[in-house]
Amino acid sequence: MRISMTILTTRILITLLASLMAVAGLAGPSHAVTNLTDAQAASQLSAVGITRVSTGGCTTRSISTCTSYEQINQETVSGIKTFKSISGCAITITGGTEVGHASGTYSHYNGYKVDVSPTTCVSNYITSHYSYSGVRGDGATLYTAPSGNVYARESNHWDITYYTCGC
Repeated sequence: MRISMTILTTRILITLLASLMAVAGLAGPSHAVTNLTDAQAASQLSAVGITRVSTGGCTTRSISTCTSYEQINQETVSGIKTFKSISGCAITITGGTEVGHASGTYSHYNGYKVDVSPTTCVSNYITSHYSYSGVRGDGATLYTAPSGNVYARESNHWDITYYTCGC
């Protein structure tokens, strides 16, 4: 009888611990990454007034002079929409998931990044609301939002990495 009670108590404790871990988000990734088609992302972005430009005048992912949203993460789309909303700035995306950017887990190609035009409004908002966090290896000045998203000032654009949809 004592062994049965010990096994039952152990099972209850394991079940409770697993439930607590799941509720706390410790059981695995907090969310799955949802990738969008170019049309899905374009629809969401244009609906809030976010525009895109490309030097090639195209949206094909396999061409480096295009600006593509193909396979962009929903979190990235939500993040730039949130940034536009809180900053009040006009946003023009100049780089998306097309080839030609640096590789890596949190890369353009993998849907985590967008490049935006460095308007006075965008630059002033980033530098006055986010924390200076150093200089990247390529010389880009870094600013980090409270959410952990990173804004890197490259020579002719802001390179933004969205880990979450908050700014």
